[in-house]
Amino acid sequence: MTFIPKTLWCFVAGTAIFLGTSTSMAAQRSAVSAQSVGLTELEMQILLDRADFSPGEIDGKSGKNSREAMVAFEAARGLAPGARSRKALLKALDAGAVKPIVPYTITAEDVAGPFVDKIPEGATEQSKLPGLYYTSVLQELGAKFHSAPALLKSLNPHMHFTAGEQIRVPNVLGAEQPAPTPARASYTAGKRVGAKAEAVKVVVSRKASDLKVYDREGQIIFYGPVTSGSEHDSLPIGKWAVTSVVRNPTYNYNPDLFWDADPANAKAKIAPGPNNPVGVVWIGINVPHYGIHGTPEPGEIGHSASHGCVRMTNWDATRVADLVKDGTSVVFEE
Repeated sequence: MTFIPKTLWCFVAGTAIFLGTSTSMAAQRSAVSAQSVGLTELEMQILLDRADFSPGEIDGKSGKNSREAMVAFEAARGLAPGARSRKALLKALDAGAVKPIVPYTITAEDVAGPFVDKIPEGATEQSKLPGLYYTSVLQELGAKFHSAPALLKSLNPHMHFTAGEQIRVPNVLGAEQPAPTPARASYTAGKRVGAKAEAVKVVVSRKASDLKVYDREGQIIFYGPVTSGSEHDSLPIGKWAVTSVVRNPTYNYNPDLFWDADPANAKAKIAPGPNNPVGVVWIGINVPHYGIHGTPEPGEIGHSASHGCVRMTNWDATRVADLVKDGTSVVFEE
């Protein structure tokens, strides 16, 4: 039987509001860039991802998410911005200890599907699908390796992404172990290796567009970019708590809850899948209709607005879900 959370209403598809790509004040103050420490942008993004300071979707391009992840990493590790900390920063990132790009052989399971040719825009049409599956092997592999499909294509210009091909992929944790992927129904993207400390607090900053997870010692154990709120649906500032963690959620669409709802769409239930409007995981809090969740559009994270909920890439939302439980403190701040 499919579990359908009562609070799962936060529809975000088709309502993105571009906020620009200007850096925050903290990012502007940082003198460290990928080039200044002898790394390519792609190498820096991979190393940050491995350190649990997510740059969002890995694309090899310089941008706000990468810069602010680096600033957060430096602060968490007690490293002063600037060239003097270059050696210490590289050591903290494990630069040189791992290969940033590794080979991966596409498996029969990777290409087995199910896939769907195209995800329709409207909730009514989406509700007719048996699942909001990946649209291609390339999209699936992008999620598996936390990467933009365009990056994978650029790393493998002559590949067709079929079973048996050996491709080059970002070495996110888990890529070193080509073990069978989890059951197709779980849609686990790039599962991390190793046990993690249990979170005691999750803090989401509206202004910084980021989420931090803290352990009992007050250390950041995960950082990631988010999209949260808009001029019509602001983030509910305050102290809250996790009330549920739902994997592969069925999404309940209710047009009455949205100021910009399409009158052609009635209430609808949208099947689970990585292209579901709330992605592969929903973390509910004790505010009706609000939560932290994944997204079918990882490239938009950190750059656009939502209907008040906190959106992350599917793999980052999964990381947070692995750290929290019912009762975990959640703080939404300006």
